[in-house]
Amino acid sequence: MISYIIRRIAYGVLILIGVNLFTFVLFFTVNTPDDMARMNIGGKRVSPDAIEKWKVERGYDKPLLWNASAPGADKLTNTIFFDRSVQLFAFDFGSSDSGRDIGYEIRQRVGPSIAVAVPTFLLGLFVVIVFSLLLVFFRNTYLEFWGFAIAVFMMAISSLFYILIGQFLFSKLLKLVPISGFAGGTDLIVFLALPVLIGIVSRLGAEALFYRTMFLEEIGRDYVRTARAKGLSETAVLFRHVLRNALLPILTSTVAVLPLLFLGALIMESFFGIPGLGSYTIDAINAQDFAIVRSMVFVGSLLYIIGLILTDISYTVADPRIRLS
Repeated sequence: MISYIIRRIAYGVLILIGVNLFTFVLFFTVNTPDDMARMNIGGKRVSPDAIEKWKVERGYDKPLLWNASAPGADKLTNTIFFDRSVQLFAFDFGSSDSGRDIGYEIRQRVGPSIAVAVPTFLLGLFVVIVFSLLLVFFRNTYLEFWGFAIAVFMMAISSLFYILIGQFLFSKLLKLVPISGFAGGTDLIVFLALPVLIGIVSRLGAEALFYRTMFLEEIGRDYVRTARAKGLSETAVLFRHVLRNALLPILTSTVAVLPLLFLGALIMESFFGIPGLGSYTIDAINAQDFAIVRSMVFVGSLLYIIGLILTDISYTVADPRIRLS
């Protein structure tokens, strides 16, 4: 087990290096430091002296990957890539291109993102599993037919549509919740009720169909027929046997949600004015702020790799028959 975890961590570090390098090359293929300076200073009619001053202040006056004029190891370290990307592995996020401390912004925005993502993830997972089990419980009936039809209909609708309809219905028409914004304390529930509800509804259709297929596959196995032969009720069979044996694919399918616990739903946070990491990333992309973008890509990649490792470890908890060497 220990050797397996060490091996996976080593693979994860290699993946992080590759993602970091790819993000760097991709960004500077689209933009040059001069373009970034013009955008941050304000327009195309900027003097060359102002552009050069902006680049010097933020370290963009150096070569990208290789400094041929520098001596020794400085050929690698005295570059934009080392200053702006390699330092991420020491969790030194530095400053944004606008001059703000990225680490401070991340610490301030983690809370709102978690406040939205955690209840959306946990409640959504519970609702999806229960709905899927009900479809299986009432299989070959009209309830399953209409439940399946509703799930397909919900899957075909964009999450953006749910956001617009939810804001119009619950905020504009019924005036039950604010249309956007964020607040702490007891007001937190009021501001998060609609985003969480929409987050659950938008994922219900696709995931319910996936879990339904998975549960139907399990319910046809020999151990289910044995459980029924012993006199167990259909409810006991579903919850005590089928659900337990389906935990492995459930764990696998939910691992991708781990980065969202911190990065948040990009569109959701932007439309509801939630000051989380998702809206922070969207604003950085619109402003073409490379420092913020590469920091958020690094954080997301790191969390996803951690999620994969935790998922592999949790397999042994969900199914003791599995042993990782």
